Amino acid sequence: MLNEIKHAFTENKLAIFASVAILFISLILGYCLEGYLYSYFNPVVEDLTQKVQTGVLSLTFHDIFLNNLKVICGMFLLGAIFCFSALTLAFNGFFTGYYIGTSDNVFAVLMYIIPHGIFEFSSCILACAGGFVLFNFIYKFVKNLLNEEYDSISERISNSFVESYDKLKQSLILFGIAVILMIIAGIIESYLTLPIAEFILSLA
Repeated sequence: MLNEIKHAFTENKLAIFASVAILFISLILGYCLEGYLYSYFNPVVEDLTQKVQTGVLSLTFHDIFLNNLKVICGMFLLGAIFCFSALTLAFNGFFTGYYIGTSDNVFAVLMYIIPHGIFEFSSCILACAGGFVLFNFIYKFVKNLLNEEYDSISERISNSFVESYDKLKQSLILFGIAVILMIIAGIIESYLTLPIAEFILSLA
């Protein structure tokens, strides 16, 4: 199993690096263009704030994990549609960058983001990369399916799946690790981020 995980990472380095680049570029742009993004993201911030204040959205592990799981599931599945997972990842990067940019105390905001953000962002990166690999699987499957070497449809489907299966398996491995990282992120955000941040800020 460890060899398969290692293989999934080494075989898809380009997809992972592309996801890292998308996230960090969107983070930087979101921070730098905060003033221009106000009309787009401020309603989202106000909506989230209101949901937390009214109890519609609670900062429990259950709510945090389910919400983040929806995000990475959508990110992974959208990869099947011409790699649209990149748009979801970029949106999250822009939003986070914007949120940091609106703060009067950037250091404090970072302290409340970094402890769980390390795992959460890593999860999003792998979910997006998994989406890219899923698209690669579909592309290879359809390409092989159109191969005229096989006469019967069933034979074409069977052979096409066998020849493309590695990419499907690798995409699921990347997504599986993304889910594990998101579980860790949820635990840290629910129970550790606040005390860690408050401790560090008390020393500043």
